[in-house]
Amino acid sequence: MTIRIYHNPRCSKSRQTLQLIQKAGVEPVIVEYLNDPPTIRELEQLVKKLGIEPQELIRKGETLYKELGLGKRDLSRKEAIQLMHEYPKLIERPIVVKGDRAILGRPPENVQELL
Repeated sequence: MTIRIYHNPRCSKSRQTLQLIQKAGVEPVIVEYLNDPPTIRELEQLVKKLGIEPQELIRKGETLYKELGLGKRDLSRKEAIQLMHEYPKLIERPIVVKGDRAILGRPPENVQELL
């Protein structure tokens, strides 16, 4: 079964997660989501597979989060998805997907249960 990683090569956790997957003998499909942002539908599927609310997938420590004043707002599911689509930098990373399951690679060792 194919493993897909939503990857930011500039992020150390994302690089560590990718390396862990490759060391397990798996060559994942790499989605550099900052260059190829997920669609609204893909984001909806990701949060479903992760088993979390969309708001939980937003990087609250990101400068853009503060610049947009998002900490002062109570985002709906739809708003959170739309924001991540428009500003992929807000998406927590890395996300590893296998079939109908997804795991956030923080810490990178979390992905071992998908391998």
